[in-house]
Amino acid sequence: MTLKVFGVGFGRTGTESMKKALETIYGGPCYHMFEVLPHQDRVEEWVRLTQGKTPDWDAMFEGYHASVDWPGAFFWREIAAHFEDAKLILTIRDAESWYRSMSSTILPLVRQSAATPNSLATEMFIKRTFDGDIESEDHVKNVYNRHNAAVQAAFGPDRLLVYQLGSGWEPLCEFLGVNVPNVPYPHGNRTK
Repeated sequence: MTLKVFGVGFGRTGTESMKKALETIYGGPCYHMFEVLPHQDRVEEWVRLTQGKTPDWDAMFEGYHASVDWPGAFFWREIAAHFEDAKLILTIRDAESWYRSMSSTILPLVRQSAATPNSLATEMFIKRTFDGDIESEDHVKNVYNRHNAAVQAAFGPDRLLVYQLGSGWEPLCEFLGVNVPNVPYPHGNRTK
């Protein structure tokens, strides 16, 4: 099994809903941060990757048809190059609403983890994604906007779907060349 779809959007852009949607489409699990946190060995492996260990992407995603959210999205360039036939989905939302959601969910957890050296939050988010600064709202939003722009500059519409939060099944299924499932588009992980 190999990745068919790889989500390159930051967390809090509808990635849990996209996870559920892709699981419905492909009938199998989709890799997400939820697959990492309960397994300390997976957490440690991702930390080692952020510190420069050579990845075995096939082993990391064994048993998965799709991946969305962090930690995979952090390595979007490398994973997209390795799984060169995978379709890419950039989930997005307005930077203001994204930041509000981040600041009330993920950022407080990252701040708590900051006291732990070599934690996944410290290594991947604070040091590398946000260049050591998760306190400046402008900086955090700029990182988000730069990421989205870099992904869109790297891939054309034949390989990349820019998926606006709340767009439902149609653009996703058209892009993947599959029929629209006969169930409502899933919603998950609301800010509350």
